[in-house]
Amino acid sequence: MIYLDCAATSFQKPGEVLRAYERTLLSASSPGRGSYAPAMRASVAMLAAREAAAAFFNFPDPERVVMTMNATHALNIAIHALAQPGRRAVISGFEHNSVVRPLIASGMELSVAGRRLFDDESLLRDFRILLKGASLAVSTHVSNVFGYVLPIGEIARLCRQEGVPLIVDASQSAGVIELDWHELNCAYVAMPGHKSLLGVPGSGLLLCGQKQGTPLLFGGSGSDSRQKTMPDYYPDRFEAGTQNAPAAAALSAAIRYITKRGRKEIERHEQELCSHMRQLLQNREELQLFCPEGEVQSGVLSFRCSTLDCEEIAARLGEAGICVRAGLHCAPLAHESAGTIATGTVRMSFSPFNTHGEVEAAAAKLIKII
Repeated sequence: MIYLDCAATSFQKPGEVLRAYERTLLSASSPGRGSYAPAMRASVAMLAAREAAAAFFNFPDPERVVMTMNATHALNIAIHALAQPGRRAVISGFEHNSVVRPLIASGMELSVAGRRLFDDESLLRDFRILLKGASLAVSTHVSNVFGYVLPIGEIARLCRQEGVPLIVDASQSAGVIELDWHELNCAYVAMPGHKSLLGVPGSGLLLCGQKQGTPLLFGGSGSDSRQKTMPDYYPDRFEAGTQNAPAAAALSAAIRYITKRGRKEIERHEQELCSHMRQLLQNREELQLFCPEGEVQSGVLSFRCSTLDCEEIAARLGEAGICVRAGLHCAPLAHESAGTIATGTVRMSFSPFNTHGEVEAAAAKLIKII
């Protein structure tokens, strides 16, 4: 099998991640729910994950690292905390439904900035205009469909200038593309644990720079049990219910792996694989590749074919043991911006564990299919 769908979930995991998950599953129980040994081991695992994430992202306070089920959960917490029904939110033209749907459900009006792929200038111009009078901004760091790396530092600066709180969706960047809290200095940063952070499904993080907002979920927190309301301090206010200690331990191990191997080295490796695939496919007249001029921006490459439907290509690649994703990728707004809403695209997304040999084999099979 050749797995080229890391933008959905990283399938291959470092061995230490799997061992940390199993070890904690077998030795730990409920964090913050007792002083006996299994409960304490769970609490230690949770704290270690917060500290590892804070250090990795240069975030100042581990207690404000909230553990979530995934990025969707984290984004819903952040949006619920800041949304004002009837007010206006500014989003990029490349957002995932995990941003668009919670904003719509919250009753906010949406203004979309940047409808041109790989065009930072128009994106920033739109943000500069649309932020005036807005009450919230949300932007992805990297498009999950096209691998477009948005100028998130500049977007954050514009938001600070206008006094508009910013939520950053780091689903496709966390773990592989530089993400420094001090550069962003924004309200919230949401991310999954199971993509480029190489953790397990059922894990995610929310870095909270904003003062406490209204919780999304209500229930037991293991603290202040006499109160009928959620605690007013991090992380308990946003962590109702029993937290996933094995997933937290796996995430700590994954961050250690990325740190040891080198985030920049992983980024370089994925870009090289993407560039190699682009070189192998770029002269095929049947294919339209969606990538910027010059160097690739990330380890994601989308394309469509003039002679075959995207879903058919993905299915036939799947039959050959090559795993890619086709369709709208839960991001119709991004496809509208790129002009691919009618057809969708086939997406190949690379991981630290893919090889150039796999790229050549997948490209050869794709060319044979078309």
